[in-house]
Amino acid sequence: MFLEIGKAISFTLSLLSLYPVLFSAFFVPGAGWEDRLLLSLDRLALSACICFASGLLFSWPTPSTPKEDRSLLSTLPVRVFFFEVAIMALLFLVAWYLDEYYSPLLWRNLPG
Repeated sequence: MFLEIGKAISFTLSLLSLYPVLFSAFFVPGAGWEDRLLLSLDRLALSACICFASGLLFSWPTPSTPKEDRSLLSTLPVRVFFFEVAIMALLFLVAWYLDEYYSPLLWRNLPG
């Protein structure tokens, strides 16, 4: 019973730990892309620790589940972490590209 409650709490904490990564990657006004990247990588490392710790709780067998050997990478928090990191990395690269190559074109064509 306590393991199931611990799983729910740790999964919630792992989801909440991914929010600061998203915030530091996209919503820091006045910061350059390199600064955002470094800040996001620091927070991503902390979020990875939390998600993998939650994945350890999910990989423990319970009395109601059979004694199967579950891999840490197949647990829900770790899969959510990898999925969100892949999506955030793709969005970050697209935003950086658009800012570097297309924003100057927009600013040049403003009526003045």
